[in-house]
Amino acid sequence: MDSVRASEFGSTDRLGAFGSSTDKLATIRHGAEAGVTEKATKSRKPLWFILGGVVMLLAVAGIVVGVLVAKNVIHTGAHNKSNINDTPAASESAGASAPAYSPGQTQATKTSSPKATGTHTSTSSPSATEAGCSTEKDIPTAFKGTYNDPTTWLDMTDFNCTFTSETVGNLSLVGLNSTWDDSKQANPNVPALNKPWGSYSSNPIRAVNLGGWFSLEPFITPSLFEYDSSLGIVDEYTLCAHLGPKQAATTLEKHYATFITEQDFIDIAAAGLSHVRIPYSYWAVTTYSGDPYVLGVSWRYLLRAIEWARKHGLRVNLDLHAVPGSQNGWNHSGRSGSIDWIIGTDGATNAQRSLDIHNQLSQFFAQDRYKNVIAFYGLVNEPGITIPQNELADWTASAIKVVSGNGVAGTIVFSEALRGLPAWQGELQGYGNDLVIDVHEYVIFDTNLIVFDHSKKVSFVCSTFESQISASLKTSTGFGPTMVGEWSQADTDCAQWVNGVGNGARWTGNFSGESTPYCPTEDSKCSCTLANQPVSSYSSDYKTFLLSFAEAQMSAYETGWGWFYWTWKTESAPLWSYQAGLQGGFMPPVAYNRNWTCSDSVPSFGSLPEYY
Repeated sequence: MDSVRASEFGSTDRLGAFGSSTDKLATIRHGAEAGVTEKATKSRKPLWFILGGVVMLLAVAGIVVGVLVAKNVIHTGAHNKSNINDTPAASESAGASAPAYSPGQTQATKTSSPKATGTHTSTSSPSATEAGCSTEKDIPTAFKGTYNDPTTWLDMTDFNCTFTSETVGNLSLVGLNSTWDDSKQANPNVPALNKPWGSYSSNPIRAVNLGGWFSLEPFITPSLFEYDSSLGIVDEYTLCAHLGPKQAATTLEKHYATFITEQDFIDIAAAGLSHVRIPYSYWAVTTYSGDPYVLGVSWRYLLRAIEWARKHGLRVNLDLHAVPGSQNGWNHSGRSGSIDWIIGTDGATNAQRSLDIHNQLSQFFAQDRYKNVIAFYGLVNEPGITIPQNELADWTASAIKVVSGNGVAGTIVFSEALRGLPAWQGELQGYGNDLVIDVHEYVIFDTNLIVFDHSKKVSFVCSTFESQISASLKTSTGFGPTMVGEWSQADTDCAQWVNGVGNGARWTGNFSGESTPYCPTEDSKCSCTLANQPVSSYSSDYKTFLLSFAEAQMSAYETGWGWFYWTWKTESAPLWSYQAGLQGGFMPPVAYNRNWTCSDSVPSFGSLPEYY
């Protein structure tokens, strides 16, 4: 995107003021001369000429100074100071690690606590043009060339591009405008941001994820991973290591600036959705020795994403999708391979690092500006099933203590960690509606489920998934508050790289060395042809199935607190894209206005083949 440059303000107004002063001076001079003798008048003329010349010179000098200030040629203290809040804070150099945290600490000292002012309900925020962009001379040496240096930014859209070293929780405020407006509502069925939501049990979440944006996944954006297989570029870690620091930063910032834009938030709200889940990775905050990740650039874009959500009345579910050491060994955690979080050689160190990161994040997102827009605060996405549950529960309790102690207003979210909802019955109790369990419901990663035919997939959702969620809502049979943080309408695992770069598909029997195909016919007919065809080639029967499968899941998951579809947008995997479903006619045009629920009979899908 083109950068927004600072406007050249002041010249016209100042010239106008200069003209007014000249007219006023002429009037004064005329009055002073009236009624005096010609000799006296003549004797004073040289003096008035001198005074007039001095005034004119001062006015011209004022104009020149004003224009130079406006163009950032002359820099003033007021120009260099951030307009985000009035409280100064310690400077943060790029790459600074999280502040030390000791277990049991519930309230850390904030680096900066923004003052409560009346400006936070303003109906508009100053644009980059209005704020005036900093120039190279405004940037302290310690910040030059870092992600806190606005002169290095690719994209200025909706950012405050005035440099600031101010932080909260040692996290930068750079890019944020000082005012915000919480009066918007996403659609007529939900309250405005500054109004209480009420009960999620009676008014469920209908929402999407913004996957693949700040936490890369090869199947969502395969264009970023199209390298010779011999290079072994299979995740964000290996991609950044291959590109090197400079090229990785350039490549990823271009992705952050273009993959999701404000128009996507507009379209999400128009689709009758109320929330967005925003996955992001720990390197938005910090990196550690040996990490090749791009530090900090995604942080600014994450903050802008929240502001875009606010602008269109969408509430946010913050999702820490990747933690130090990898919580599951899958590519969306940053690095494929082994788990080194809680368990593993550096598991304890990385578990502590994650608490330190949450200590920073929760201080930052406890600010007043986030109390209405951040509805949910996620601790960690999909911890691996090999992590002992008791150790995971202990870490989760510590994280809850940190986040709640720092004053985050949103409901805290923890993952069922691939164990199934029943495993958490009786665990982590005593938080009421301040803690919600997040389950991810898919039928294609389990060979016992992917083999179901199309009708059985729909009926399975309406029976098994719905009953599991209903049971989970009651503490006598489950955990309590329950949401579905991910699901899709994909009926196969055929999308390119959905199982990882270079891996095959269960559907056709070539996943991880397997030889048995798991499409419903379980034979050589099994093919990925249909799933990987353009949407324009989908038959009406297939679209009927996809729509029914989506509506069945929406119906079932609204038994609980609601759902977040995975994901809003992909480059070439339409069965994983809510946007593609809307455009292709196999997603309800308005999420809260549907034609089919689980109480209805499963429709006929005509002659739809079961093997592709």
